[in-house]
Amino acid sequence: MENWDARGAAALLVAASEAVTAAQDLLTKADQAIGDGDHGIGMSRGCEAVRNKLSAEPPATPGAAFSAAGIAMMMSVGGSSGAIFGTLFSAMGKRLGDAPLLTASLWADAIADGMAAVQKRGGAKVGDKTLIDALAPAVEAAREHAGEDFDRALALTAEAAVAGAEKTKALVATLGRAKTLGERCIGHVDPGALSLSIWLTGMAKAAASSPSNAT
Repeated sequence: MENWDARGAAALLVAASEAVTAAQDLLTKADQAIGDGDHGIGMSRGCEAVRNKLSAEPPATPGAAFSAAGIAMMMSVGGSSGAIFGTLFSAMGKRLGDAPLLTASLWADAIADGMAAVQKRGGAKVGDKTLIDALAPAVEAAREHAGEDFDRALALTAEAAVAGAEKTKALVATLGRAKTLGERCIGHVDPGALSLSIWLTGMAKAAASSPSNAT
């Protein structure tokens, strides 16, 4: 079973941030359809901050890496996206604590705590056409595979998030700016859910291609 140390966890977060940055135009178009159009720019700015922070201050533990990512997102991304992703990563970092290795079991606990924190902050639930619609199935997958190899658990977590994000196309938004569109938002993916799916997929691809970072 491969478990990831602080350096490896930071590398996964950097790879994920690079994937989101590369998808800036995609995220912008998604947000233009049902929001104010600045989601791609904001997430790209936040991802750059994540990379800079992890580079300037190498974390001592996987938990510290996620906490640093949370702080970077909160401080650099305006609007709800910074608060949501900042809260998610900060809560995950808190749950991981001082554990020296990121295991599948800890991953499941951390992402579940992250979702709980996001829901407490914003009140979103499954079906509201938000990031939660991608995060909830990701949490379920992580829990289901908590006893397996971390790389596999992460890959299945990402797959579940991708499927969840895709399903937001059929939903009517009940929160945020998209709420005013009513049924006109049907057919469009939620930008936050899409960002999360890209982030987790970026982590999973990095884990699969960089076994040397695992212990």
